[in-house]
Amino acid sequence: MSRPDDVPRRDADAPASFDAEVTDAVEHAVEDEVRAAVRQAVSVSVATGLYGISFGALSVVAGLDVAQTMALSLLMFSGGSQFALIGVVGAGGAPAAAIATAGFLGVRNALYSAQLGPLLALRSWHKVVAAQFTIDESTAVATAQRSRRAVRAGFWWTGVGIFVLWNAMTLVGALAGDALGDPRAWGLDAAAAAAFLALLWPRLAARAMQLTAAAAVLVAVLLIPVAPGGVPVLAAAAVAILIGQVDARRRRDAAGGPPSSSTDGPAGTETS
Repeated sequence: MSRPDDVPRRDADAPASFDAEVTDAVEHAVEDEVRAAVRQAVSVSVATGLYGISFGALSVVAGLDVAQTMALSLLMFSGGSQFALIGVVGAGGAPAAAIATAGFLGVRNALYSAQLGPLLALRSWHKVVAAQFTIDESTAVATAQRSRRAVRAGFWWTGVGIFVLWNAMTLVGALAGDALGDPRAWGLDAAAAAAFLALLWPRLAARAMQLTAAAAVLVAVLLIPVAPGGVPVLAAAAVAILIGQVDARRRRDAAGGPPSSSTDGPAGTETS
């Protein structure tokens, strides 16, 4: 899928009025998509950010103080890794085991960066900042867009929005401690997962996407009983990436194959 940055340049042979109409139509389409991406980002940010209350409360219950809890949210900023770390700590596990488990889950963000890099096309120092906001939700919102401006809007609004709300709600949860009781009673345990599923669901319309998701889920389910925490997630992500690469290569080969003798036009090209 192509991701245009700018309005197309004028064709020297095209009438000026026609060129202006095309330029205006493309500009409006991109602006509409950017606004839609921002709305999506805000809704995801609110749903996911509220879940920070649960992390803050559970972290304090697990034995961390407020400062340590906030340091995790501010610096690590990866919900899955944060919950994995306090889960091991709360169960009496060794610090090395807690760090290793959180690290395994955090590796997936590096996989996201490989996909986001060419879509965002950021300058060098912007990449350093973007790395902090590269999480499940910002990746999902960004990659669901078609134009580069919408990709960037979706990524930054989601990443920054969740960062602010997640840390604010973490502080609230940490200060409240166990006064909130079981977070599941408030429905907070399902908020982030529901928001992420809502983003993923529309992308499963194609048969190839359905098969990829099914294969990734199957691998994760099979590994959960036998593999260390974080490994099933990484394995599922690796399976999805592998299938995607194989499918992309197959489509490139089909599009770039030898041209038919009955046609004189150029061989077809693929946009992705």
